[in-house]
Amino acid sequence: MDMFVFTGILWKEEKEFSALCPELDVASQGNTSAEARKKLLEAAALHLEGSFEDGLPYLRPAPSEEDPRNLFPANTLEIFKFRVDVAIKAYA
Repeated sequence: MDMFVFTGILWKEEKEFSALCPELDVASQGNTSAEARKKLLEAAALHLEGSFEDGLPYLRPAPSEEDPRNLFPANTLEIFKFRVDVAIKAYA
């Protein structure tokens, strides 16, 4: 089983929290920081699964001008690493 490690960025917007994985350019939102983080992990896993199934590249880095660390660093609450386990199965 392969394991991939990615970066998560969590920040506060006006009424909700947002999270982004800059390596995958996958984002989520939630009413709480925990909800936004949980949804980001789900979105990253779904993105990877779909990319592998369709034979598409899974890495698609977010442009630096859209990175929240550059856009509004004062609102960044947390930068964290997360892992995604990927099991590859062959069927005939």
